[in-house]
Amino acid sequence: MITLPAVAILGTGSMGGAILGGLLNPDVTVSGGIRVTNRTERKAAVLRRDSVTSYSTDTDPNANLAAVTGARVVIVAVKPPMVPDLLREIGPSLEPGSVLISVAVGVTTAAMEALVPDEVAVIRAMPNTPSLVGRGVTGLSEGSRVGPEQLALAEQLFATVGTVIVVPEEKLDALSAISGSGPAYVFYLVEQLTAAAVELGFTPDEAAQMVGGTFAGAAELLSASGTEPAELRRQVTSPGGTTERAIAELEAADLKGLFDRAAAAAMARAAELAASAR
Repeated sequence: MITLPAVAILGTGSMGGAILGGLLNPDVTVSGGIRVTNRTERKAAVLRRDSVTSYSTDTDPNANLAAVTGARVVIVAVKPPMVPDLLREIGPSLEPGSVLISVAVGVTTAAMEALVPDEVAVIRAMPNTPSLVGRGVTGLSEGSRVGPEQLALAEQLFATVGTVIVVPEEKLDALSAISGSGPAYVFYLVEQLTAAAVELGFTPDEAAQMVGGTFAGAAELLSASGTEPAELRRQVTSPGGTTERAIAELEAADLKGLFDRAAAAAMARAAELAASAR
């Protein structure tokens, strides 16, 4: 069982919605309730229930202020360029001693601390989309005002949607390039292997079943076995066999170098987003 104080989520899109889903798990209690905001009344209305107060910024100009008033944890889940203006708006209404958590890529804790009262602790969080099914990986980095209890509170909150890793802030963009963007890399591999199966004569449905089942099964085996992925790969790769020949093609294409370049590109983009959010 996890018990959390009053929580506000500003921007309940895919990631904010995933966090909300975690908070609504039966084994999670949010004392003081959950408040969320969306831009449109249509989206806000869908989220309303006994335990969730949902505001629309289109119909209520003070929606964000209403949501954060009395909240002990405030999650900022809007796009990075929107963060500074949002913090300027809500700063005066944040509770002293509250924890402000941003999931915006590239916006540093120092930049956020400069826009909110000194009594507010700031944490950056980088969750990924498997949080939608409770299998996420979230990186947390604490700002200069965060105490052990406040960090533990953030860890508890994101434990509702998966695994939590605490890292120094200088590593957070690198974490985002791996676990944050990582699901897209996996989906892209699934997409391409499915296309290869279709090229070999399978129907799209057959290809989807083969590839989806293979990826899901391999991930489950990796998790359940506790064996290093390199060893699991070797167990499949018989000397002189078909898999060995296929792996040789992947190695010849410098797959590791490709992933290195992809991660570097993601980190460079995070730096650009940080600059745009100042």
